[in-house]
Amino acid sequence: MNVEQIQKQLRAFAQERDWEQFHTPKNLASALAVETSELLEIFQWLNDAQAISIKDDVARMSKVEEEMADVTLYLLRLADVLSVDLQKAVDRKLSLNADKYPVDKARGNAKKYNEL
Repeated sequence: MNVEQIQKQLRAFAQERDWEQFHTPKNLASALAVETSELLEIFQWLNDAQAISIKDDVARMSKVEEEMADVTLYLLRLADVLSVDLQKAVDRKLSLNADKYPVDKARGNAKKYNEL
């Protein structure tokens, strides 16, 4: 995935439609939350086995992919508007998580870092 290329496409898409005025951080974060909720809705009320089996249902997987794309696009647009280098942010967060969840304490359990 070429983040910079996608952000360039999203920026042009918004500019062509004069939508930059609407692409404020608050509005983009709100849209991101809505799209994330739409992704979650697909799995609502399913047990774990049913949720995993969605990957075998072409129609439902198509909807999952659409919602995942929407989430990704809004996140990339928000990062672009706020000039966030997502690669640096991800690298930093992975490092922080490794510190908070050392393998010897976190392996095999779902406890939060402050409970390890």
